[in-house]
Amino acid sequence: MTTRIPVTLEGNLTGDPEYGAGESGNEYARFNIAVNDRRLNQSTGQWEDAGTVFHRVVVFNQQAQHVAHSLHKGDSVIVAGDLRFGTYVDEKTGQTRETRDIVADNIGASLKFANVVVNRAPKAERPAPDATGPTAAPASYAGTGIAR
Repeated sequence: MTTRIPVTLEGNLTGDPEYGAGESGNEYARFNIAVNDRRLNQSTGQWEDAGTVFHRVVVFNQQAQHVAHSLHKGDSVIVAGDLRFGTYVDEKTGQTRETRDIVADNIGASLKFANVVVNRAPKAERPAPDATGPTAAPASYAGTGIAR
């Protein structure tokens, strides 16, 4: 059983998203965000950085394409998803290491300090208005032997 830890983060991309596809064909985009904690120094009255935490984020499928085409280094984003933990063996040292990633359900550009133009992705094609579809005859006319 895995523990689901939902998180929402606001931060800045530290680099352009890496876009690719896994062995199974699933598309993904990976990127890092820096979350800065700012606090008001009561003695000076100035805002100061109180530390930066970096998070690795991965998103899948069509949203991965949108992230790769829309977001770039330095962009402010809001990420909602689940915190996932994993382990791997370091090839150089042979030691087991732990990882912490955010598997994003939803990613958006933050409008706090920027304007954004939204271009909707095209929807699936629909039939033309005058297209003919399949036709069905009532069972009594189709020779099925149903009597009324």
